[in-house]
Amino acid sequence: MELFIYADQFFLEDGVAGPGYLEIKEGKFFYYHHELPNPSATVIDYSGYWIAPGLVDTHIHGFQNHDVMDKDLEGLKAISEGLLSCGVTSFLPTTLTSSTEALNDVVTMIGEHYSSVQGAKIRGIFLEGPFFTEKHKGAQNTKYFCDPSVEKLETWQAKSNRFIKKIALAPERNGALQFIEHAVKDQVTVALAHSDATYEEAKQAVEKGASIFVHTFNGMSGLHHREPGMAGAAMALPDVFAEIICDGHHVHPAAANILMNARGRKDTVLVTDCMMAGGMPDGRYQLGEFPVIVKEGAARLESGSLAGSILRLIDAVKNVVDWGIATPEEAIYMASTAPAKSIQLDEECGKIASGLAADFIVLTPEMELLATYIDGVCRYKAENFTQEEGVR
Repeated sequence: MELFIYADQFFLEDGVAGPGYLEIKEGKFFYYHHELPNPSATVIDYSGYWIAPGLVDTHIHGFQNHDVMDKDLEGLKAISEGLLSCGVTSFLPTTLTSSTEALNDVVTMIGEHYSSVQGAKIRGIFLEGPFFTEKHKGAQNTKYFCDPSVEKLETWQAKSNRFIKKIALAPERNGALQFIEHAVKDQVTVALAHSDATYEEAKQAVEKGASIFVHTFNGMSGLHHREPGMAGAAMALPDVFAEIICDGHHVHPAAANILMNARGRKDTVLVTDCMMAGGMPDGRYQLGEFPVIVKEGAARLESGSLAGSILRLIDAVKNVVDWGIATPEEAIYMASTAPAKSIQLDEECGKIASGLAADFIVLTPEMELLATYIDGVCRYKAENFTQEEGVR
């Protein structure tokens, strides 16, 4: 079936265009046209609105009262469906530091069943841990911390049908550099996190192939003028990506702006680090083995430390625009193309380009999400979006 989407503005792979028509064939993006090439074609009219690529969340633990660590297929399906309301069309289910046995079970479940989800598409697994150090543990359980193990990674790869896409570690742990080399050769993206590493230790890890700094500024050694630490490395080292959580709780907008200016907005990745309380009311929840209290937009351990977030990725996009630290084009890029590039999946998702699945979102000029499409089919529509699709 041939379909055209009309809108005022399109965020395409090579820049912003519009008004115009985006052609979709058999659930895939085809071409963008300034004029309608076929007057008798079916057109969905989104006059007054913007079309952007579906968002890609490469760091998310749960949503709507479900956690990846629950090892529950129905919960995973619910997360996938729920993420459509966040503008997310692709994601990496993200684990927490836990026992080897628990992680074995989780990766097995995802690897066997990921293709059965019907909402946002699962593009791989992100193992956040267990190769961390205690000083910047965050909401990770220190009793399971250990040195990087190639044997463990190989086990998880086998059990997940080689679906591990990304793994995080602290570069100062014994054996980290050898592990990084092995993982990168196995096409697993290595990220650095929950670490008290020096700038030099982070630099050595990057030289061996690590390429992402996880939730920059959080869970890492800070910037000091005589020891730049992990935060300094995230801003200064070449050819890496820096994640950031822009919910207004994890990082001050000014600090987010400093990172984006230093790193560059094309190498900055908006993530949520969302836990099971995302999309839920305030109250008590769990993050792995820890009780969490959600209040006033933040998820915290009983100690008061932040424990993931309840952020929707579309709200991170809106926040950085509202804070005046990114243009709409930059914000969308940081939540779609940049995350896809960071895990070498930008030829599969994260942009509007010919031949890719027609996964896209409809936005107002104020960056409010109105609709989410998967394979050219509208799968989510905001409750306040009363306008019917203007098919003509």
